[in-house]
Amino acid sequence: MGLSGKSVAFHTLGCKLNFAESSTISRDLQAAGMHLIELKEGADVVVINTCSVTNQADVECRSVVRKALRANPSAFIVVTGCYAQLRPSEIAALEGVDLVIGASEKLHLRKFLTDLTKQEEATVHSCEIQDVSRYESAYSYGDRTRAFLKVQDGCDYNCTYCTIPMARGTSRSAPLEQAVKQAASLVKQGVQEVVLTGVNIGDYGKGELGNKRHEHRFIDLLQALDGVEGLDRLRISSIEPNLLSDEVIQFVSQSQRFVPHFHLPLQSGNDEILGRMKRRYRRDLYAQRVEAILALTPDACIGVDVIVGFPGETEEHFLDTVQFLQKLPIGYLHVFTYSERPGTEAVDFEGVIPPVERKARNHRLRLLSAQKQRDFALKHLGQTRRVLWEDADRNGRMQGYTENYIRVSDTFNAQRAGTVEHVILGGWANDDCLSVEGIPVPLCSIAV
Repeated sequence: MGLSGKSVAFHTLGCKLNFAESSTISRDLQAAGMHLIELKEGADVVVINTCSVTNQADVECRSVVRKALRANPSAFIVVTGCYAQLRPSEIAALEGVDLVIGASEKLHLRKFLTDLTKQEEATVHSCEIQDVSRYESAYSYGDRTRAFLKVQDGCDYNCTYCTIPMARGTSRSAPLEQAVKQAASLVKQGVQEVVLTGVNIGDYGKGELGNKRHEHRFIDLLQALDGVEGLDRLRISSIEPNLLSDEVIQFVSQSQRFVPHFHLPLQSGNDEILGRMKRRYRRDLYAQRVEAILALTPDACIGVDVIVGFPGETEEHFLDTVQFLQKLPIGYLHVFTYSERPGTEAVDFEGVIPPVERKARNHRLRLLSAQKQRDFALKHLGQTRRVLWEDADRNGRMQGYTENYIRVSDTFNAQRAGTVEHVILGGWANDDCLSVEGIPVPLCSIAV
């Protein structure tokens, strides 16, 4: 059965890397003649790309399967991604699922769509983690604004709460020439900003290329991408603090393309909890990395990942984290509530935190994040900044980001969407234009 003329819909959960891979699968299926539609329109094929970072991602996967079948009871349902890799039998048992495909073959989904007839039992394919060894390139591209370019996959760390090594395998990297070529191709398609993504991108250079070892480091990749003509912005999505070298910090501070924005996972501001998590640094090193960034780039925005409610995290441990974060000159937090993941060390740890307390701690840190984000933006009021406008019309408003990740808003103008403009950061919006943490974003006006 050919795919030409058939419709496909995607629902992607989780990280930017998942979105890059979903976009790559979508382009391949459209090249085979399929047309992309929304899930609610009742597609012939529905691809659900899953995450396994929290138990809510698992619940949402089940919910999406039900939504897809309500839109089209005969839809051929494919589930892939990290949850599919970790719990294939669980997913295969869900009513309505037809194909579960693991990490080693998900970017080659087309070849498994030979018969779109609904099945009595789901087929499970390529869900053995030992099969995940080669690097597969991917990037997302949906508008003129930004693209997420995958440069690394997998992780060699053994954090006690994390399932990613079991879902994505060991660390492996894109060939440097391939990454540069893909970035140059995105520029030709009109992309203004490329965001580098991966599981542990500071480990770039690990893994083999064919029969030989990778010869490049992360700094080599940055230097090569910095030379891509026509690319306005490069952004590093997230990097482990122990892998963020002085060399990288200095290079970014001098680059005309890499923006002054770093996202550094912390997870806890208490050294005892960091040890229980098997993180590869302590908070003194983290503070040193923040200090090193701001010494060279004072206007840099620094984002932080934090996990609350980890087993054994007492009230004193949590308050230690709060006080550490209050003192850090950071721009925002991404707060995650710890959830037990089968197969991890931490699932058997003592000192389980009650769910209600986990929720309370999450709420407290989200309030701190809102204050940090507001304070960071207020420091820049009246300044002239370059904003890359997004193309979404949000009730007559448009949004965009400065180089240092301040979200701004102005009256929607389709001709300005996807362009970079100098603006003057003004007061605070009174409409429903909100930041990701739920606080008003700065208004702006065009700079004269």
